[in-house]
Amino acid sequence: MTSPLLSVENITVSFDGFNALDGISLQLMPTSIRVLIGPNGAGKSTLLDAIIGHVRPSSGRVVFKGRDITHMEEYRIVRDGICRKFQAPGVLESLTVMDNLNLAARRRRECWRSFSRGVAGGTYEQAERVLKLIDLAGKRNLPAGQLSHGEKQWLEIGMVVASDAELLLLDEPAAGMSHGESEQTAALIRELSSQHSFLVIDHDMAFVDQLDAPVSVMHMGRMLKEGTLKEIRNDPQIAAIYLGRDKEASVA
Repeated sequence: MTSPLLSVENITVSFDGFNALDGISLQLMPTSIRVLIGPNGAGKSTLLDAIIGHVRPSSGRVVFKGRDITHMEEYRIVRDGICRKFQAPGVLESLTVMDNLNLAARRRRECWRSFSRGVAGGTYEQAERVLKLIDLAGKRNLPAGQLSHGEKQWLEIGMVVASDAELLLLDEPAAGMSHGESEQTAALIRELSSQHSFLVIDHDMAFVDQLDAPVSVMHMGRMLKEGTLKEIRNDPQIAAIYLGRDKEASVA
């Protein structure tokens, strides 16, 4: 049986005596997608912070590829194969689409070194492969700042993929997108999940449905329920807490 790529084991994160995470556990298998949903303040972003090393748990541990990374420095966790994408696109707008991907594909991330050296063949091939995956080959020489909002999101996802990350943490990747862009983003994530794993936070149930992945519901720093989106929607406790209405209204 395949071992989990990521195991979050009874993680507690406290801020001034308040438990933002209260004994959270989660497993993610290689080449899979898991979606996190829950009301604002449920602890979803804090969980990603704990995984990437941005905050330190007061108890519990995070295991990645069989290795305890709970107290590892954030930059080392990124080098080890976990990357996080925030809601707002973080592309370098003055650089071209291709330059953004080439920079992300470099093994060494020291900025001045990256700009002072030519692009190695392997790096260029990796960037070229990702360029086609995100459907931006026709805009390779366009400054990233001229892309649409959705295209910037795809470029940043591509940059994370180009870095060879095995686990991608995505915070509302479809926020601000049109319906068509949202569908294309879900299709991109599903395609990339053949080689990468994704932990996705989102509130848009139509987008979550398009991902066709297991869903974990968080509430007040705890894991409330895990299952398919259909099971989540039909759960009266979820309807009352997360959707803010009773089951009958939710179904209607």
